[in-house]
Amino acid sequence: MTRLYTPTPLSLNTEIQLPEEAAHHFIKVLRARVGEDVCLFNGEGGEYHGVLNRADKRNAFVTLNQFIDNDKSSPLKVHLGQVLSKGDRFDYAIQKATELGVTQITPLLSERCEVRLGNERLDKKMAHWQGVAISACEQSGLNIVPKINTPQQLDVWTQNTPADLRFVLAPSVTGLPNPSQKPSSVAVLIGAEGGLSEREINLSQANGFAPWCLGQRVLRTETAPVAVLSVLHWLWGDLR
Repeated sequence: MTRLYTPTPLSLNTEIQLPEEAAHHFIKVLRARVGEDVCLFNGEGGEYHGVLNRADKRNAFVTLNQFIDNDKSSPLKVHLGQVLSKGDRFDYAIQKATELGVTQITPLLSERCEVRLGNERLDKKMAHWQGVAISACEQSGLNIVPKINTPQQLDVWTQNTPADLRFVLAPSVTGLPNPSQKPSSVAVLIGAEGGLSEREINLSQANGFAPWCLGQRVLRTETAPVAVLSVLHWLWGDLR
């Protein structure tokens, strides 16, 4: 069944007009026809099943007939602090982190970050990143969309991000998570293509971030969150 996100309120036995982008995807891309089943969610929990009731070239209307309260979110809350990277690397990180159950993502600016965002470009990027997360939720069956925070300086984020456990990833450090611990929330700091500087690693550790080395191979910045979230949710989440 096709799953679509809509930011509008949803309720049973009502007819919902799909947002323009969702309607276009459903009608034009997927070539849905009247009578076809569809699943809608708005990020507030649970999902609604319904039927495409009527449609034209630009609009689609769905009648909702069933609510299913299935929360597929992991019990472990993970806040990913990821330094911005060029091209589609950051999009990939958001997509895969969302599929793997991240709770929120904060784009970070660091000493070796080569991405520069003006106000106008930032607004477009924020909307784009949220769209990437929404698409990943549609694909993976998640009904809660992770929050994409406004970019911050790395120093500020490490000083002001609470969590039961906090980790900084770098190939130059030694350390691993302790499986016997039972956190309900974790924050993870990951650098960009050039990695974190020694000063940033030391600063994060001074602010309570434990060192974590992901083995002897150096991972790309977009690969690291996939590996980290897989381990975290296997240890303390729902990948069991």
